[in-house]
Amino acid sequence: MLKKQTRRRNIRFRIRKKIKGTPECPRLSVFRSNKQIYAQLIDDINGVTVTAASSSMKEMQDTKGPKVDLAREVGKTIAAKAMQSGITTVVFDRGGYLYHGRIKALAEGAREGGLQF
Repeated sequence: MLKKQTRRRNIRFRIRKKIKGTPECPRLSVFRSNKQIYAQLIDDINGVTVTAASSSMKEMQDTKGPKVDLAREVGKTIAAKAMQSGITTVVFDRGGYLYHGRIKALAEGAREGGLQF
């Protein structure tokens, strides 16, 4: 495995040791690819995904601009879906990525949407 991928995997495991999602306070997990960004609210106790949002969804296809702005919109979308499900607090799982750029923009968008973490 490449050195960069191994490093991110180890950081991700270290984060996951410390945080767990519950039905009342699910885990907001983020995955970032080169083109898209994905967010899920996960209940680790029952092993289910409560809701998900991504920049590849149909609603987001017409949104143009930099990837950072797209990530902020995904954060707002996941927050809106969480509010519909009755969820207000989450634990943030950055997935081994640095809290910078698109990850930070997604987190700020989720906070603007009303999620607390």
